[in-house]
Amino acid sequence: MKNFINTLKNIWKIEELRVRILNTLGFILIYRLGSYIVLPGVNSEMLADANKVADSGLVGLINIFAGGAFSRASVFGLGIMPYISASIVIQLLGMALPYFRKMQMEGESGRKKINQITRFLTVVITLFQAPGYIATQIANKPGVVTDTGSFWWFQSVLILVTGTMFVMWLGEKITDKGIGNGISLIIMIGIIARLPFAFMAELGSRVGNEGGGLIMLLIELVLLLLVIIGSIMLVQGTRKIPVQFAKKIVGNKQYGGVRQYIPLKVNAAGVMPIIFAQAIMFIPLTIAGISQSDNMAGFVNTFSNHYGFWYNLVFAVLIIVFTYFYTAITVNPNQMAEDMKRNGGFVPGIAPGKKTAEFIDAIMSRITFPGSLFLALIAVLPAFAVRLNITSEFAQFYGGTSLLILVGVVLDTLQQIESHLLMRHYDGLMKTGKIKGRSSMSMTNA
Repeated sequence: MKNFINTLKNIWKIEELRVRILNTLGFILIYRLGSYIVLPGVNSEMLADANKVADSGLVGLINIFAGGAFSRASVFGLGIMPYISASIVIQLLGMALPYFRKMQMEGESGRKKINQITRFLTVVITLFQAPGYIATQIANKPGVVTDTGSFWWFQSVLILVTGTMFVMWLGEKITDKGIGNGISLIIMIGIIARLPFAFMAELGSRVGNEGGGLIMLLIELVLLLLVIIGSIMLVQGTRKIPVQFAKKIVGNKQYGGVRQYIPLKVNAAGVMPIIFAQAIMFIPLTIAGISQSDNMAGFVNTFSNHYGFWYNLVFAVLIIVFTYFYTAITVNPNQMAEDMKRNGGFVPGIAPGKKTAEFIDAIMSRITFPGSLFLALIAVLPAFAVRLNITSEFAQFYGGTSLLILVGVVLDTLQQIESHLLMRHYDGLMKTGKIKGRSSMSMTNA
């Protein structure tokens, strides 16, 4: 406890770090206040009654990322999701089109161009999503909106687009003036905002009749702690490949001749496989719901139960497949081998060039398999939690996208705070300076 207090004092002593933390808290406060401002003309009480049944699937995922603003019809209702979608599209284009690949390799100037294109694409995506959001989540619910005329539609779409761009601006300001990755922190705050309500619901269920009491609640918290530890292991797990650099002597000085390591992440795909799998699972249900066919009723009933056996089995298989797919397009062994060869490096016992690329590819295939299995297990853990009579709201924090983002963003932010401490010769948060960031866990960087 004494060490913790001393660490807080050291953080407060560093003016730059103190200002960055206060800036971050201020920007987050603005975001949370905005998430409770409802669109003009919307009856918030009627909307709350209409949304008593929790949303699921992709809608539920968006609502989690928006911190509940999605279901409240807030001016920040679409949150940061359009920006995340635009970032993913730009990243995929960078892998497929030479023009975007060239921009990614141009350094700071290329990054600025990509950011401008991403912002423009965010506006386009929001313009498409806003009318659909209004139609499905607001306008079709009786008594929620008294006047659904053309002007109301126009102003609502305009406000939603402006709200998304403002949230994106807040995220960029947190990155520049605050601490941590702004976009990731906004997502994390939205997830954490739901935790107290979920915990209170679970506490109420346990202290009620035949709920198991506080002993069961304590057991649940211990299990949650173990799951968090497992998630940290998944985020930080790496396989180090030794790389030897050739020794060169110029005059009286020696260059190279040192051994370094290439850290290959066990989970190089981050949370993207879970997000892709959830989107894919949602598509056939949407099509089946639109068709309203009696033959599809059994399919809809089976796969609408997110805690059922068949849903989670298919979900887990899709996650494993997408983990291999996303790892294949994000980790390029040929490029790594070429860069290593160009800099005079080689893996001991492996010939440079093609043989090194094959070696790295074989290692990645080997470590991706257990990583994908563990990722799939974490994704379906909420279903097991529900089987233990844990409320569905609290069960969401036992795995899935929410937990992985929380763990990744917290580690990344702590790493940045620790870097500031170590640069000024203070003790690190863990006294060792060994905290690792999530690297690929941020969806904006995945």
